[in-house]
Amino acid sequence: MSAAADDATQLLGLLADQTRLRVFAVLVLGTRGTAQIAERAGLAPGDAVRILARFEAAGLAVRVGDGWHACPERLREAVLNADGPPEAAYPGRTSAEVAVLRTYLVDGRIQQLPAQRAKRLVVLDHVAGTFEPGLHYSETEVGEALQRYTDDPTALRRHLVDEGFLGREGGSYWRTGGTFDVE
Repeated sequence: MSAAADDATQLLGLLADQTRLRVFAVLVLGTRGTAQIAERAGLAPGDAVRILARFEAAGLAVRVGDGWHACPERLREAVLNADGPPEAAYPGRTSAEVAVLRTYLVDGRIQQLPAQRAKRLVVLDHVAGTFEPGLHYSETEVGEALQRYTDDPTALRRHLVDEGFLGREGGSYWRTGGTFDVE
């Protein structure tokens, strides 16, 4: 079994216990404080702390200023990585970029733009690759091209322009940023 498959199995094993799964569910539903998590999961505070520490070590939870936060995207990453070498799906991308793309794109479509700007830029850079540098596109052409990524191409176009991946003047758009292959 590969290391990626072992990772997915380990995470599944961690959540296979009903008590740990209940704690994770309480986290996913937005409870932040350790005492509240313990209470809602029906546990003693010490037991909740031990489970939360295991989640933190596995990347399923993180402790920040306002308390604990669930990291359910960690499950998706582990499952996707268990499928085989993820870099093959996105040649020329770093493993960190591939992880972001595999998390936020399903069957090539954006499920949700990441809230974190660094991750959002990775997704937008991928989408910008749709447009050939040096060519101008009409608004209709841009909308049609973006339709393959989302049901809201207008919002996606706005993000691409705002982040400097596309330039706009009048009704014309052109690629102004992002990575591209040099042949």
